[in-house]
Amino acid sequence: MYLFDQAINFVTSPSVFFFVSIALFLASIEFAHVWTKPKVAGGIAVALVAFVAYASTKHQVAETLSKPDNLPIVIIVALLGFLYWLSMRQAVVNDDRVAAGEPVKEAAEKNRKVLVWPDLVYTELIAMVLCVVVLVAWSLLIRAPLEEPANIGRTPNPAKAPWYFLGLQEILVYFDPWWAGVGLPGTIMMGLIAIPYVDRNPKGNGYYTLRERKAAITVFCFGFFILWLLLAFIGTFLRGPGWNFFGLFEDWDHNFVAELNNVNLSQIIWVDLLGQREPKFWLAREMWGFLAVGFYMGVLPVLIAMTVGKKLFRELGALRFGVVVNLALLMAALPLKMVLRWGLNLKYLVYLPEIQTNI
Repeated sequence: MYLFDQAINFVTSPSVFFFVSIALFLASIEFAHVWTKPKVAGGIAVALVAFVAYASTKHQVAETLSKPDNLPIVIIVALLGFLYWLSMRQAVVNDDRVAAGEPVKEAAEKNRKVLVWPDLVYTELIAMVLCVVVLVAWSLLIRAPLEEPANIGRTPNPAKAPWYFLGLQEILVYFDPWWAGVGLPGTIMMGLIAIPYVDRNPKGNGYYTLRERKAAITVFCFGFFILWLLLAFIGTFLRGPGWNFFGLFEDWDHNFVAELNNVNLSQIIWVDLLGQREPKFWLAREMWGFLAVGFYMGVLPVLIAMTVGKKLFRELGALRFGVVVNLALLMAALPLKMVLRWGLNLKYLVYLPEIQTNI
């Protein structure tokens, strides 16, 4: 099994694992009619359980799984995997019914009434009791993940945030702390609030479908699974001492030091390409970064509206199209910045220590 273990370590290296995950996600959208079949999904589930059982025999994986504060992310991955299959299965069934000239399944239940009392109240009561039982059992059987008081002479390595902040901690590697901790999360919240106002397509309202809303579902699920859940998984299982990357089956070496010479775009262009010293005036020094960001957020949306997004531009109008495309470009900025970091050790496109602002 040595070759298998080495293959897993290679696949879970950051530059490979991220793009393999993207490829698998896109394949799950494109071939949903295949893998959502109960027999196929059952086979995939059995294979995943077998892999988890084998991975649990590895020292580092077992130690990571045994930590009480990692239990929520494990449960979330399992539950979201099941819910993703369930929703996609219902969407595929509805798409097949529409293709055959039949109404969607939800149409048959449109006129069915459910009484608040006793149907809804009883259901909520049972759900509440079960939830309380699970929480009580959890609190009694699993040790609370509390550590000793903060000690400057004994800091944890790696120092990890709670599981629900691990995605943000991973983003901090690639963006300025203010932008990673405030700017991006705030933009995400505003984007979610804006969805009902920019997306007025009535298709998919009240019933599951994939074929009718494929682009919208792909974009939303990409942001949720790849840019949040995957980053939390990476922070939990692949980030070790010194916040260095380790393969899934690789033991964490606390003495390992990775060479990382961070550079900024101004240094790459002025020093490496042009062979000159960087100008002292900040505007001249960072003009290449400003041009890159301006092109990405200002010119690129116009080019998209004139080419591949021409139909969407006509449907949404200039204002809503601009909001949608800029939100999509901000979402795409994270994987682009990750690639630049892994490939060129690029830290910032715009580096402004004068005002403590970087991009």
